[in-house]
Amino acid sequence: MTISLADVQAAAGRIRSHVRRTPIIEIDLDALTSTPGRAWLKLEQLQYTGSFKPRGAFNRILKAMEEGRLPPAGVIVASGGNAGLGVAYAAAQLGIPARVVLPTSAPRVKVEKLRKLDAEVVQAGQIYEDAYHVAVKEASDTGALFCHAYDQPEICAGQGTLALELLEQTEELDTIIVAVGGGGLLAGVTTAVAGQARVVAVEPEAAPTLNTALATGRPVDVSVTGVASDSLGATRIGDIGYAVAAQADVQSVLVSEDAIREARRMLWDGWRIAVEYGAATAFAGLVSGSYRPGANERLALVLCGANTDPADLAT
Repeated sequence: MTISLADVQAAAGRIRSHVRRTPIIEIDLDALTSTPGRAWLKLEQLQYTGSFKPRGAFNRILKAMEEGRLPPAGVIVASGGNAGLGVAYAAAQLGIPARVVLPTSAPRVKVEKLRKLDAEVVQAGQIYEDAYHVAVKEASDTGALFCHAYDQPEICAGQGTLALELLEQTEELDTIIVAVGGGGLLAGVTTAVAGQARVVAVEPEAAPTLNTALATGRPVDVSVTGVASDSLGATRIGDIGYAVAAQADVQSVLVSEDAIREARRMLWDGWRIAVEYGAATAFAGLVSGSYRPGANERLALVLCGANTDPADLAT
């Protein structure tokens, strides 16, 4: 199972009036890496709900509506937080009911935002995988449209629309750096820029879903812990994300917990950009030296979410 550029382009047309075209800023690559070149930050944390997730959610729901497949029970999603927010927001905008199943470890800031969107919130289990099994069963029992957090074609294609924006907003790119959890963003971005730019996938050492799958030759379960586990908390890379990454020969790098914390602090100190640890993971791949750009490389980093407690941004 995979997606095509045509799927991403169709998603862009479908969701255009429902999502923000998020801005970019240029940063000094030489100062960060001692390597001459150009770099941009894609500020997707400014998307509705504070992450890229509404892109895929709108695409999934709107396509089902177009095809007459949206049931009266509405939609259901299992999430560590951001996917739930994306689905709940899309559902609220489209006037349909939404049920979100979260693990009990979900951050309070995300749970409170979900309730403000009038979603029905259920908390079950300690990790995303627990919530996923509950949501799948409830979808079967109620007939609700199941919106996967990262492993459905419509979801992945919707996430890739931010990369189409990036190509329009920047000069010619060589590289796009993204954080990886379940791989929906990775799949969409890699598909959108195939033949135009390469993709570097950054993961925490404490949650190496893609890195382990690429080394093993197939998706496998991994143990997931660490500061970014609320947003990069999938215990297995999605089938679509793995297939796209393997076919495109995506470069996979790992970063430490300390590197993620430092990257988040740097974004706040240097640009007053507040992001969650999952979004800082992509930046950590660059500033920690896990990914070393070549001379005169043109690269972009996706800051994918900002649903965080700002109290510890400077620590």
